[in-house]
Amino acid sequence: MEEKEMTQNEEQVPAENIENEVKETITEIDQLKLDVEEQKQKFIRLYAEFDNFKRRNAKERVDLIQTAGRDVIQSMLEVMDDCDRAEKQLQTSEDLQQIRQGIQIVFTKLRNTLQAKGVKEMKSIGEEFNPDIHEAITEIPVNDPSMVGKVVDEVEKGYTLNDKIIRYSKVVVGK
Repeated sequence: MEEKEMTQNEEQVPAENIENEVKETITEIDQLKLDVEEQKQKFIRLYAEFDNFKRRNAKERVDLIQTAGRDVIQSMLEVMDDCDRAEKQLQTSEDLQQIRQGIQIVFTKLRNTLQAKGVKEMKSIGEEFNPDIHEAITEIPVNDPSMVGKVVDEVEKGYTLNDKIIRYSKVVVGK
């Protein structure tokens, strides 16, 4: 008997209410579809923006690498001009003292230019041998026991650029 009552109750629900519920559900579905489409468009724009950023960043990085040494090279060109003038002077001048002074001026300018760009010489002679900053070429016997394990001679100077080693000192170590 209960089954009959339920069916009668279901029949009592007006068809109009069911129609309204269906319309509301369809409206909600349409709204959700619009929301999904809007989010999809936002995602596509964001992805395109990120892709453009990556390409622009890669291009800027390549440009930076290609022109990184430009400033240093330009400052070195001034020293090169001085070298050219000194070479001309060498060919025409007989005064040895004047030639020495001219060459000394060029070397001083070169050192100052490199220092201004962050290049510094590493002090090695008399220092304790350190494999992190020195490259041992050979070991030689020393008379002074305090020089054992220390740098006795420097074959090639080491340099740092902004406190990072760009060339290790090639040294002779006392044994």
